[in-house]
Amino acid sequence: MRCILVILDGIGDRGQDCFEGRTPLQAAYTPKLDYLASIGMNGLYHSFMQGIPMSSETAHFLIFGYEMEEFPGRGYIEAIGKGIPVQDRDVAVLCHICCVENKDGNLILTWGRPDIAYGEAQELKKSIESYEINKTKIHLLPADGIDGFLILSGEVTDTITDSDPIYEGKAVMEIMPTGQKKIPSSSRKTSAILNKYLIWCYQTLSKHQINRNRLASNFPPVNALVTQRAGKKKKLIHFNGKWGLRGLSISSGAIYWGLCGELGIDTIRVKDTGNIEEDLKYRLRLAKDARDYEFIHVHTKMPDEAGHTKNPWYKKEVIEAIDRAMSVTVNEIITDRETLLVVTADHSTASSGTMIHTGETVPLTMVGKYVRKDSIHAFDEISCATGGLGMVRGKELMHLILNFLDRAKMQGLMDTPVDQPYYPGNYKALTL
Repeated sequence: MRCILVILDGIGDRGQDCFEGRTPLQAAYTPKLDYLASIGMNGLYHSFMQGIPMSSETAHFLIFGYEMEEFPGRGYIEAIGKGIPVQDRDVAVLCHICCVENKDGNLILTWGRPDIAYGEAQELKKSIESYEINKTKIHLLPADGIDGFLILSGEVTDTITDSDPIYEGKAVMEIMPTGQKKIPSSSRKTSAILNKYLIWCYQTLSKHQINRNRLASNFPPVNALVTQRAGKKKKLIHFNGKWGLRGLSISSGAIYWGLCGELGIDTIRVKDTGNIEEDLKYRLRLAKDARDYEFIHVHTKMPDEAGHTKNPWYKKEVIEAIDRAMSVTVNEIITDRETLLVVTADHSTASSGTMIHTGETVPLTMVGKYVRKDSIHAFDEISCATGGLGMVRGKELMHLILNFLDRAKMQGLMDTPVDQPYYPGNYKALTL
């Protein structure tokens, strides 16, 4: 048997006034998702703990059955997903240029993601691309638009805080070692050097001719660099060894490519064309035909993107387009009795309020020949709550997948030195 796991990124939401307290998913017309719920087993899912908003990369890491403390950091996985070489001892940090004002010695964020011509953004980043102090090197590698990656080399660590305050009107934050009982010298050193670099960036960018021209034209100067989500390579057990399944991810986005690459999950890199329905249909058909794999991750970012617009009506439209695409699962995938279909999300993305992601649970449906059928007839955040799966957290999802693939090992059996959750393991045969 094999599993096709469909992640509808950010499909969960809050109750919206415009829908009389219902979520966009509840308000949407979703006959295909509802049908799947009606023939399967349902519940609610959170990759970590209820109430905690999860980023897509950490949620996926936990969905794939790993522990939070093992996570390499988004800066690292996104960099390698974009093909940026990062040495094992280097630290990669996400960064972007922005607009700040100096108020009493604090840099106040005035425009977090400013509009600026591509060429000008690249020229500004080039002016701050290299910095070295105390045998530590910082190199800024540009990405799209205002974004980039800082690659730190030397005696450096990723156990540091962010500098990006995210919300405009807030001061750029001093980078500090993360809370540890005994702070290593490398954390203090990395923090101090990055703070010096950020001050140098502000001073350099403020004097740049591009920003002088912007001021002369009454445009705010793009005069600072902010950072977040430092990461570093960590030694991880590959997905196949951990779960006994050959994995494939069909996704768009460097964070999924980078994460899956680190976990030994093969990837098919697809593009978001703007046609939400056809994009997902194409990915689902790729999954249907991927017979060499026992675990296939199919991902769409579109519900999350819709939530970030803070327009519940638009998110409802996107969900309805996704539901139309799910006709492939109904007509072409679940007809194969050797396929377990799992549909859920990585996190909730509220289409109102100020939060980026929110901490509510998301609906979960599982359809397969060994799956119990409950009495649920709608796929949404409230209906699924009373389903037979109940509340599922973290790597419980992978254990359920193994169980419904008829491959879970009974607790207590030991066929290999490492107690893996699948049976049979890669055991050593007794020879005469």
